[in-house]
Amino acid sequence: MAKVTSKLQVTIPKAVAREYGIEPGDEIEFQAAGEVIRVLPPRRRRGARLSRAERVRLFDQATARQQAREKAMPRPVEAADGRGWRREELYARGEPN
Repeated sequence: MAKVTSKLQVTIPKAVAREYGIEPGDEIEFQAAGEVIRVLPPRRRRGARLSRAERVRLFDQATARQQAREKAMPRPVEAADGRGWRREELYARGEPN
């Protein structure tokens, strides 16, 4: 895991730089992608655009992963009596006391 310096600089691990062909002096791009940040190496940025079908395929994969994560998350169930109000109180609103 890399640390961010006081000047907001990040060191790319050597193994990652080697795998993606990042060399000293290269400009990389940071893209916001929801709750994550994508780091695009130089060769990825230079005109390598995905086709529409490829983008749809990647989107469908991401959607399936998200649905699987949501299915695995337990949903809290609150008792009806623990909500702090009763049905009768709803009908009594706005009536003079």
